[in-house]
Formats: sequence, C-alpha cells, structure tokens
Amino acid sequence: MFKKQRSVIGGFLILLLIAAGSCKSKYEKLKASNDRTKKYQEGKKLYEKKQYAKALGLFETLLSQYRGQESAEELFYLNAMATYKLKDYTAASYHFKEYAKDFPSSIHAEECRYLSAYCLYLEAPISSLDQANTLKSIEAMQLYINLYPKGDHVAEAAKTIDDLRSRLEQKAFDNAKLYYVTGNHQAAVITFGNVLRDYPDTKFAEEIEYLNAKAQYQYARESRESKQEERYEEAKNLAANFIEKYPNSKFLKDASAVQKDSEDGIASVRRLLAQAAIDEKLARKLARKDSLLNQTILTPTPSVKMDIHKKIPN
Repeated sequence: MFKKQRSVIGGFLILLLIAAGSCKSKYEKLKASNDRTKKYQEGKKLYEKKQYAKALGLFETLLSQYRGQESAEELFYLNAMATYKLKDYTAASYHFKEYAKDFPSSIHAEECRYLSAYCLYLEAPISSLDQANTLKSIEAMQLYINLYPKGDHVAEAAKTIDDLRSRLEQKAFDNAKLYYVTGNHQAAVITFGNVLRDYPDTKFAEEIEYLNAKAQYQYARESRESKQEERYEEAKNLAANFIEKYPNSKFLKDASAVQKDSEDGIASVRRLLAQAAIDEKLARKLARKDSLLNQTILTPTPSVKMDIHKKIPN
C-alpha cells in the first residue's frame, strides 16, 4: 500500500515538474524567437504585472532591432524603467540619460533626465567613501535644472544638490582632520585652507580655524630654525584672528595657548639664531639638522597625495 502511495506522489511531482518546465520553456522560447511584435507585447504585459526581470529579459533582446524606428521610444522608456524598478541604478541612469538624448521632445524626456541624475544620487556613497558618483550626480542634477528651470522636479533637484554638497564638505573636513590627527601637520594646514576656500560658509568653520592654528603651530615647531619664525608668526596670527572672530568659542582657551606658545616660539628661535651667528659649533649643529630635514622632504609621508597637496620646504 505504501509503495502504491509513493508511486502516486512521485507521479504527481513529475507532473508538477513537467508543468513548471513547460511554463519556463514557453518564456524562453519567446525570448529566443524572432517574433518581435509578440515579444514586445508580452514584455509590456509582464511589465504591467510588475514582473520586471522577465520584462527586461524580453526588452533587451529588442533594443538593437527597434533602434531608429518610431516604436522604439516606448520600448526604450520601458526598458529604462524596468531597470530602475529592479534597482540597478547605474544601468538605469545610463538608459534614462540615453533616452533623454535620443528623444528630447518626448513627454518622458524631462522625467528621464531627472531620473538619470536621481539614480546617480542613489548610488552616491556616504561621505567617508569615494565621492566620484556624488560629483556626477551634482553635475547631472544641475544640468536638469538648467534644461528645465520650471520643471516638475526642480525643487527636489536643488535639495539633492545641497545634500550632496554637504557630503563633499564633510569628506573634505574629515580628510583635513585626519592629516592633523595622524600628525601630518603640513598637509593639515594645506587641506584646512582648501576646505575654507572651497566651502566659505561651511558649518565646520569654527573648528577648522581652530585646528588650522594648532596645525600651523605644530608645523612651525617641526620646521628648520631658519623657517620657524615666519611660521610661528602665521600660527600666532591664525590664533589671534580666531580669538577675535569667536570670542565665546569652546576652543578659546586652547586658541589663546596657541597664540602664547607661538609668541614664545618666535622669541626662542630669534635667540637661537642670534647665538648661532656667533657660535660656529651651534651653527654646524643647525646645518646638520637642516640636512636631515632635507632628506625627510625627499621621502614624504605616503598619506599625503603630492599631486593635490604640494610639499612646502621645511
């Protein structure tokens, strides 16, 4: 009896497998066929049923065949939208961009131009990662605004640009701060200055100006004696400007210490250089120190990208 039941169940399973196989083969046969009309109509039905992967499978086989034809407009739009629905944002951005270029007078052209930029935005990483897609998205969003100044998505595009620029600002600040934290004070001075130049209204301005004064002071300390006075002077000025600009800052006490230490550094190096002018042994000692610093310059810290941050002589 049990043997008979197993036989019935086995037969039922075989029938299910055959049925499933026939359904799959029907789709695959259509996908491989040359019946463009049937394939296109079935693709649209699948799209409407939200079976985007299957619809895309059919659309992709038709793209080259329909290119240049009147009916290509709808096909290319559905192909881009299916890709977008499947969250393949890199490919979707490309397809939307190409659609907007190929069919500029289409009712979907504006939408596709915006969606192309929006897909790049969705692919843009957090601020700690590479920001190539962030820059591309800003450029694409700005292009949309320029092309459609009264478009349906202008407000959204402007808001997105602000968000993306905020990410770039955060990235720039984090990079500069990393140089400071890791003791690369020369690079920190340069990159803090770059952030203030590139983002004059940055929300990090107070902390940047404080850290910049501290980095400049440390940079002066690490310099050869012949360069220290002018660099201490710069640190003193940065600290003084900070104190004047942010009289209620939580960094005020430390900034005052930087100013005082810089003044002491100026006085100290002046005395040292005056002594070296009359002490040949001390002068030779300072010269040897300069020679060692020169060798250090020839082997810069790997974390500093020399094509971006030019090395200033010690």
